[in-house]
Amino acid sequence: MRGWPVTLSEGPVGLRPLRHRDAAVWRELRVRNAEWLRPWEPTNPETPLFRSGLGPYLSMVHTMRREARQGLALPWVVTHEGKFAGQLTIGAVVWGSARSAQIGYWVDRNVAGRGVIPTAVALAVDHCFFTVGLHRVEANIRPENTASRRVVEKLGFREEGIRRRHLHIDGAWRDHICYALTVEDVPGGLRSRWLASTKQAFPRSSSSP
Repeated sequence: MRGWPVTLSEGPVGLRPLRHRDAAVWRELRVRNAEWLRPWEPTNPETPLFRSGLGPYLSMVHTMRREARQGLALPWVVTHEGKFAGQLTIGAVVWGSARSAQIGYWVDRNVAGRGVIPTAVALAVDHCFFTVGLHRVEANIRPENTASRRVVEKLGFREEGIRRRHLHIDGAWRDHICYALTVEDVPGGLRSRWLASTKQAFPRSSSSP
């Protein structure tokens, strides 16, 4: 995929590819944040809701790397001040006449509310639009997940309606609100619009292969 792998950053917030050696810190964060994340986490109807071993992480890394090589996903670790703080994945990438994808994310509760995820989403969306060449990015969020909805609403994602029983979440099929942006919505870039709206002035922004 054009523009992958890549590391992006804006001040203390960063995005970098998943690594096998992140397994231990990933497990610690997932176990510590389990109850906070459980109501919003996609689940497989045939498997347990949460497992605390390293196997699920290693399997996920293998799958995500394969999908990235195939041009179907961009799987990032979200970092805050250089430390693993969550994940952000651009997945379900469709090429051809659609050039669309879906975005999903989670963050350590200890850094929630500091603008980490909105900044990470803005970096990822700009990269998808202006480097990878996607045209549309969707975020599908449960109506009850007010914190996640605030992220995309603050960034100017457009609400496009309800998707009934869209994903299996916390043991059942749940409705989701579809939010979306197209490249025409952010001609100057989402990152610059987000930073201007919050009057944040991080010292530098960078990207590297």
